[in-house]
Amino acid sequence: MGVVIALALLQGCAGRREPTPQADPAQVRAQLMRLLPAQARDRAGWADDIQTAFQAQGLEPSQSNLCAVLAVTEQESTFNADPQVPNLGRIAREEIDRRAARLHIPRLLVDGALKTPSGNGQSYQQRLLSVRSERQLSELYDEVIARVPLGKTLLGGLNPVRTGGPMQVSVAFAERHAQGYPYSQAGSIRQEVFSRRGGMYFGIAHLLGYPANYDRQLYRFADFNAGWYASRNAAFQAALSQVTGVQLALDGDLIAPGAIMPGTTEQAARRLGAKLGLRNPQIRSQLEQGTQLDFEDSRLYAGVFALADAAAGNPLPRAVLPGIELKSPKITRKLTTAWFAGRVDERYQRCMRR
Repeated sequence: MGVVIALALLQGCAGRREPTPQADPAQVRAQLMRLLPAQARDRAGWADDIQTAFQAQGLEPSQSNLCAVLAVTEQESTFNADPQVPNLGRIAREEIDRRAARLHIPRLLVDGALKTPSGNGQSYQQRLLSVRSERQLSELYDEVIARVPLGKTLLGGLNPVRTGGPMQVSVAFAERHAQGYPYSQAGSIRQEVFSRRGGMYFGIAHLLGYPANYDRQLYRFADFNAGWYASRNAAFQAALSQVTGVQLALDGDLIAPGAIMPGTTEQAARRLGAKLGLRNPQIRSQLEQGTQLDFEDSRLYAGVFALADAAAGNPLPRAVLPGIELKSPKITRKLTTAWFAGRVDERYQRCMRR
């Protein structure tokens, strides 16, 4: 057993991404024109925005990577740069009220702000209930913040629009990864997310902009929904659960953001501390690497899998689909990360056959 663990601890992490030689832009655009599904309008425009994003980010424009992007875009928006959402105005108002309640802002103040007449004579509440897309909603909200007295004070942190654009990428993610954005911009990164070029650029960064040792794009599709390395981390949790006998949620969250007390995954890992020669602070530190590829080089990761593989008599999977139920004001039925990844993978397979 000790030999198995020692060998695992010494293994390097295969599959590191090497710098990608730049492909000919015209050839990439031509390939995209062949791969885009029939319902995509302005095919040349889509091809140009996707090729620009790949080139700016130094990503390999392989058929697999291009099809992965097209599959996610088809699933999220059917190639509509500003997709419409049924009942969006009502959903948005309910979300604003929920956020205001969490921040202890009286509903009476929110009502008063939204009843203020806007430039076209309608109140902002009336205009809110008539919006059809997240771009319209975000622009209206920005107008409310700028023009309503105390608008920023009352509503500054309550913008209900957190994702947008043709790949439904997180606005917060885009703002964190804006360095190197290849387009000149008159507005904010939030506004760029709702454009086709910006939505594709940041969506592609979220899908492909991190190195991973997955053997199937399926796991990137799950990560796109659940967070970078969620599929790898869920596999680690499964192995840890098998070794310790502790039932763990395979959600890919090794350490809750901002957590001070150890969660269930950390508590289970601590049971193996003596066997792996790790103290509690070392276990915490290595679990905090769960958002990076380097976690796979850690003593904890290698040791847990060495024990689990030996107990199972064969290598366990290094990636599994996270068991997460999707939560969003826009979702009206029970959906999971595995469902999302599976649907995208079906579209991906069709693209690879085109």
